[in-house]
Amino acid sequence: MQAKETLFADLVQGKTQQFQVPLYQRTYSWTERQLAQLWGDILEQVTLLGDEDGASTHFLGSVVLAPSPQNAPTFNRWLVVDGQQRLTTLSLALAAIRDHIAGAQPDEAARIAEDYLVNKRKSGTDRFRLLPTQADRAQYAAQVNGTTADHGAGDRVAAAYQFFRTKLVQAEDPAEPVDPLRIEEAITTRLTLVAVTAERGDNVHRIFESLNNTGLKLSQADLLRNYLFMKLRTRGEHVYETYWLPLQDSLSNEELEQLMWLHLVLDGDDRVRRQDLYTAQQQHFEKRAAGDPEIEEYIRELHRRSAHFRKVIHPREETSPVVRAYLERLHDWQAMVTYPALMLVLDRRARGELDDAETARALSYVESFLVRRTICRVPTNNLNRIFQSVPAQLPRDVPVADGLHRLLSSDNRFWPDDAELRDKIRSAPFYQYGRPHQRRLVLQRLEESHGHPEPVDFAAAQLTIEHVMPQAPGDAWLSMLADDAQPGESVEDVHARLQHTLGNLTLTAVNAELSNHPFERKQDLLKASHLEMNRRIAATERWGAAEILARADDLAERAAVLWPAPLRDVRRAERSRDWHLAHQVLAALPPGTWTSYGDLAAFLGSGAQAVGNHLANTPGVTNAYRVLNSEGRVSDGFRWATPRDEGDDVRARLAADGIAFTAAGAADPAQRLSADDLARLLAGPEDGGADDSGAGAGDGGETRAARFRRQLAADDSPATVAAVEDVLTSWEALGGWIGHGAGQTTTSAYLMLGAAGGPGKGIWPMTLYPGTGRGGTAEVVFQYLASREPFTERALRAELLARLNAMDGVDIPEGKLDLRPAFRLSVLDDPRNRALLTETLAWFRARWENRDAD
Repeated sequence: MQAKETLFADLVQGKTQQFQVPLYQRTYSWTERQLAQLWGDILEQVTLLGDEDGASTHFLGSVVLAPSPQNAPTFNRWLVVDGQQRLTTLSLALAAIRDHIAGAQPDEAARIAEDYLVNKRKSGTDRFRLLPTQADRAQYAAQVNGTTADHGAGDRVAAAYQFFRTKLVQAEDPAEPVDPLRIEEAITTRLTLVAVTAERGDNVHRIFESLNNTGLKLSQADLLRNYLFMKLRTRGEHVYETYWLPLQDSLSNEELEQLMWLHLVLDGDDRVRRQDLYTAQQQHFEKRAAGDPEIEEYIRELHRRSAHFRKVIHPREETSPVVRAYLERLHDWQAMVTYPALMLVLDRRARGELDDAETARALSYVESFLVRRTICRVPTNNLNRIFQSVPAQLPRDVPVADGLHRLLSSDNRFWPDDAELRDKIRSAPFYQYGRPHQRRLVLQRLEESHGHPEPVDFAAAQLTIEHVMPQAPGDAWLSMLADDAQPGESVEDVHARLQHTLGNLTLTAVNAELSNHPFERKQDLLKASHLEMNRRIAATERWGAAEILARADDLAERAAVLWPAPLRDVRRAERSRDWHLAHQVLAALPPGTWTSYGDLAAFLGSGAQAVGNHLANTPGVTNAYRVLNSEGRVSDGFRWATPRDEGDDVRARLAADGIAFTAAGAADPAQRLSADDLARLLAGPEDGGADDSGAGAGDGGETRAARFRRQLAADDSPATVAAVEDVLTSWEALGGWIGHGAGQTTTSAYLMLGAAGGPGKGIWPMTLYPGTGRGGTAEVVFQYLASREPFTERALRAELLARLNAMDGVDIPEGKLDLRPAFRLSVLDDPRNRALLTETLAWFRARWENRDAD
């Protein structure tokens, strides 16, 4: 047996060879959680390419190989006893890079294939450098060959390939673009493996067991603490009692580890990863031959900075009211990425470089940077690097606040100016971006800007976000919006364009009462509000496009004052960022789905014509041909932007992607993704939403369960109400429980299994919503289930889909297995449908309870 450290390139590149995954091995099983972790590690290594300090590579794990019985002198074949998940994933990532650059760099794409994916002069299965198990082979071959394969076995292989295709589009972010060939270089030369090569007769399974024996892992803080006190030869007890013990008592182990990492960052090491904290600090001490005085000074400084860190994580400990207000808002924003900048500012204040007013001004730039980027929908993927670099890059020749203002205003950090802020407040779907609590904080701050003599206690008020023009408008709303349609725009397009913009959103504690009522009814309720913004809305005679845009302009002026603008001498690339968002969401379109120009425009906060022009004139946009007109037809002005596609039949390409067509020749409307669906595609699985407080009190003492039933009875027929009650009773008889949502325009009922205790606990297959005027719906949460075992297995979600589609009146397309499609609650009026749903729920419970056996 031989064991040696190697790189992926050295393992698979060069001679003709093949790595065969034995049939007894499990199928490819990595989910998005493991893929996302690997992608983060890859991007981290991209930043270290060419590092003169020789930063450590990333250890990916082991690969155990044994000679294949099919070995030949001119064709080495190896059995992959362990490590097939890693090898398959890296191969799929390289296939995705090859396809991503194929249009612009065909020679490089061919090189990637020949170096890592195929044996050029072989055919059949011998052509593949990696040969997965039979169950995965067809899908893997399809990705390597650039063809299509049927869904079913091997779908996780297809999902992994699609994951990397989507991430590569995201990596083109104008704020911090990443060259795909540098990603290839990081994969092949910065990810290390230990290759254990057995000879005939070696017990490879015993080797496998030895490599996978694990114990309780020490944290980085544990390792560093042990190292420090091992090095302290004479003053260990004094240092421990004076500095370390108070430090350890004031912070949790995780917080202490975070402080240790921040200490490195504040001292100018802006490239160290938190998981490399111990190694980095150990190397720091070893290079300087540190003795007792240096170790003691380090721990003393750590203790001093812990006082600043506690104010960051516990803002109420800050004594200055103006500074505390900013720290509290940043804490409520959950802006942990900003900690290096916050610690730097507090540290400089402690050193006497700035007073409380200047400290507050510096913190205002940090808050503005976050809020303006959220309002303008700037991706957050580079925030860690931006703030981690602040201590090392802060200008030394100006006061701290001015230096921070200048640094965050630099052209590659994308801090939106006033012009972009005003434009995005008018047009961008604010409600679909960022986290719910962040959206609420923006509205809260805008309300506070009115300076009301009797300000609302936001901590006690339990306010939630309300769409003034509702998300599901009734006939009265649609009739009014008809007057606001622009040429070529339908009433539905007007609604989609404006519903989620900031001008249409407010805060209220009476969402249930406001519901989807006509504006005249809402006016009466808003007049009684303590919020100044609501009283101003109530004073408006109607609520259409002109009024929403006028309010947006007012909010924009307030926002420009509340959140300071960046310095003016910077370059901007806002529009390219909008189009990058379009490219991202199109790359993420699941098979068997399409969208319209209007849907994509509403998602972007743009116009349908601008979207069409961009797609027609921009080569290489993945899935651009799957954007159709609102009727589901290819636009008259459509043309292929890539010469190699010219002459291809669009409808044939759509059919190959799983798009069905009606008898009239239009794309199946059930497969269309709305603007909300597109937003969910990029949002990822949602963990929140379920709540065990169904018996708890709601507004006015009404329980959430009672509120759900009241709304259901108000909007659905008695037969549907009785059917839903029957389903809920059956679910409880199966051992489930009913959770009820809070803070929505309508409440909801979650069919829960597992632990009670609020959002993130247990699992649920669907959520029931009252209709608020249009009939209730049952939302099937496939997107959420994709991150919960055992339903991370696509085949199980597909089986759930098939069982639901067996009910009359339910026809959910397979393309929505990555989303949250819904069907009408009224289909449950049919006793046969209720029986089928109960059987499906019993199947769901059984699969979940047996998840470990699966």
